[in-house]
Amino acid sequence: MSGEISPTGKSSGPGSSPGLRASHADRDRVVDVLRIAAGDGLLTADELDERLEAALSARTLGELATLTADLPPVSAATGTTVAEVKDVVRIEQVHSGAIERVGRWVVPRRLELAVTFCEVTLDFTDAVITHDTLRIDVAMTGKTLTLVTRPGVVVDTDGLQLVHSSVKYRQNPANPANPDTPVALRVELVGQKAHGRVVVRPRRRTFGQWLLRRP
Repeated sequence: MSGEISPTGKSSGPGSSPGLRASHADRDRVVDVLRIAAGDGLLTADELDERLEAALSARTLGELATLTADLPPVSAATGTTVAEVKDVVRIEQVHSGAIERVGRWVVPRRLELAVTFCEVTLDFTDAVITHDTLRIDVAMTGKTLTLVTRPGVVVDTDGLQLVHSSVKYRQNPANPANPDTPVALRVELVGQKAHGRVVVRPRRRTFGQWLLRRP
């Protein structure tokens, strides 16, 4: 069907085999389809949680296909397909307002940050991830670079040079990281961060979740 792709990004023709092993990218595409479906009201919160857990632990394409069999295919016009992924995105700002990438934004293969005294927030909670690595070339002075993660998103700061700066990893004690969670996206920070902070943290709980002690 023109303009549509299967949730796993694989051909749905007779040559595809449901017994083939699923990759991290395949699982992530299904996770994106499930999140979009829930946002459109096609899945309840409980159904979404149940299917997300099954998607992250799926081993074959057949197991993934079962999770999206009753959902409409993803259209290329929705902005969630591989065709719309950019290889390089450059953000260049000086002494301006906060820079944010939140909600359902498409993660590029490489992100260049040339920023001076501007807060930067990259929220991967609902981001559309189509490949397993994001390289962020940092040339940032002042303020804070914040990366909001979700299960399966890991951040590597070993290649980042710090000049009068610090890196802080924050973890929600009510929802500790699970070492068995498959890595869906590896974020590699390289370059230089001067006079400020880099903060890596999960999404904050809502007030209702805090009251109920839910992650």
